[in-house]
Amino acid sequence: MQHQGAAHPVADTNAGAEANVNAKAGDSADVNAPRHLYAAVSPHLGGTCQAQLAGAVAQIADAFSAQGGKITSLAVFFRDPGQARQVDLLLRELYGAGKMPATSYIDQAPCDERSLVALEATGVAGDATVEYHSPQVTVVRYDGVAWVQTGHSAARGHWHTGSAYDRSVQAMRQTKRLLASVGASMDQILRTWFYMGGIVADDAGGAPGTQRYKELNRARTDCFRHIDFLAGRVPGPAGRTVYPASTGIGMAGDDVRLSVLALMTDRSDVLAVPLENPRQVAAFDYGQHYSPQSPKFSRAMAVVHGDQATIYISGTASITASETQHLGDAARQTGETLENIAALIGEENLAGHGLPGFGTGLRGLGLVRAYVKHLEDYPAVRAICEQRLGGIPIVYAIGDVCREDLLVELEGIAHSARPGAPGA
Repeated sequence: MQHQGAAHPVADTNAGAEANVNAKAGDSADVNAPRHLYAAVSPHLGGTCQAQLAGAVAQIADAFSAQGGKITSLAVFFRDPGQARQVDLLLRELYGAGKMPATSYIDQAPCDERSLVALEATGVAGDATVEYHSPQVTVVRYDGVAWVQTGHSAARGHWHTGSAYDRSVQAMRQTKRLLASVGASMDQILRTWFYMGGIVADDAGGAPGTQRYKELNRARTDCFRHIDFLAGRVPGPAGRTVYPASTGIGMAGDDVRLSVLALMTDRSDVLAVPLENPRQVAAFDYGQHYSPQSPKFSRAMAVVHGDQATIYISGTASITASETQHLGDAARQTGETLENIAALIGEENLAGHGLPGFGTGLRGLGLVRAYVKHLEDYPAVRAICEQRLGGIPIVYAIGDVCREDLLVELEGIAHSARPGAPGA
């Protein structure tokens, strides 16, 4: 479906690319049942970043409106990070006071060289309330459950100085403040996104020879040490170690940024189940030769609400056990990554985690984000994703993966329902 850009005081433009929209969960049930909406746009037309942005925002608005939905979060990818402040001002004008979703500004160039900016949007339709608390915090409420999405500012704050460790700690402290502003807390986080400039470079602000990603892992370990994530919501023995699903990926510059998704509810029947991959060693069990402090995240987090499950898939790469596969071959790494995701979200793996009757295949994905290390690998990565995943919304962006030998990383959101449930 093609959604034309609508006239706007700032720009009257067609973004030149389809707003690829997907609706998941409750699709065949009551029209008033909450449904997740996903969209991705890499605009082709318009002479400026602002013109492309205005057209893409209009397309997403039209597409979500056609589904009876509202936008809940926005991720903006830049070819020129210097445009971030101007884009932020334009978005505030486009959405208006009190209507701007939680927005993350990511210094990664879209892989399509015609695109000066790319947008990924999530939304919700049906009986759900959307609260726009600030351009960095959105709360979505339905069925006694509140989902808190945070973004990160386009402007540099006073904490954007110092070592990679210090910047990572400050990003987590800022997130803690954002969550507290709506009554949420760090232990309710189920999904994190860490963006780090120069992720595999040595840390100029730290000890000589110290890699920045390893310092992020050290900071994450220290900050997470005393947090009992999703306590009382995770089935199984009390006191088990639980970490959120996560992505840790490189971007331009030297900043560290963090956005999160948190879950608030008093309902005892809403479960959060961390998933590991049968094909991989748990990331938090990696050997010290990868990082003195292992990456503290789960391969995915499944949130079960009645007969529906939403699976938040961490950044996933071409790794089996703990070793990189298919060195130097981006196409084969993409295929291996998709095999990892299929195993992670499959029925057998969810049953093994105590969720029989759930699980799905690659076509159960509602949204994917693809990080490609080298632009020349983009055509091969895209061809395989389109062959295996069909037409689901995907943003392709240039991002440095946390190992030198990894050429691509994929993340996503999948949905499944028990057989016989509405929408199954």
